[in-house]
Amino acid sequence: MKVGMIFECGPQGADRKVCEHLAKRIRPDLEIISETLDNKPNLIAECGIVAAQLLEDSCARVLVVWDLYPAWRERGAKPCRKEDRDGIMASLTSAGVGSDKVALVCIEEELEAWLLADNRAISKVLSRPTHKVNIKRQRNPERGNPKKRMTKLFNENVGRPYHDLKHAEMIARAIPDLQRLRRVDAFRRFALKVADVEL
Repeated sequence: MKVGMIFECGPQGADRKVCEHLAKRIRPDLEIISETLDNKPNLIAECGIVAAQLLEDSCARVLVVWDLYPAWRERGAKPCRKEDRDGIMASLTSAGVGSDKVALVCIEEELEAWLLADNRAISKVLSRPTHKVNIKRQRNPERGNPKKRMTKLFNENVGRPYHDLKHAEMIARAIPDLQRLRRVDAFRRFALKVADVEL
């Protein structure tokens, strides 16, 4: 089964790597074709054309995945999920793509909210044979600024910064099972949409 995914990151972006890995854990039979559009404004404007091409390339369904908050945050600026959704739907409509073939997955805050949900995986990535790290379970991983929280965990425990391009996929691969991630609303939606691709 072939599924398309559209992301707001670059070709080697953390969102793409983590979502592809987790999707294959949910549905090992999936063949994933991903397209990246670099940033949220590009994703909103161009996802319709890209989704149409993915469907033409025999994808059964397309998932459009984006962060509510972009990588940069303006102080006091608050993005609107409805505005994002309306822009995406307008792009899909103008490209002639029916909503029944596309699923939208807005990641509340940022991808790091998913990773913060499983302290076991973070502990494993930060631990070394001579230095075992034990990260406490994070309450409300979607609250606040997840990337900033992850950076703080890295700095406090190993004295080096968190780099999403390097560490996000490492943490995702260290997640022993998906039960803790299922506490995160956006991940549950992603998992449902991945699992629901018709055979």
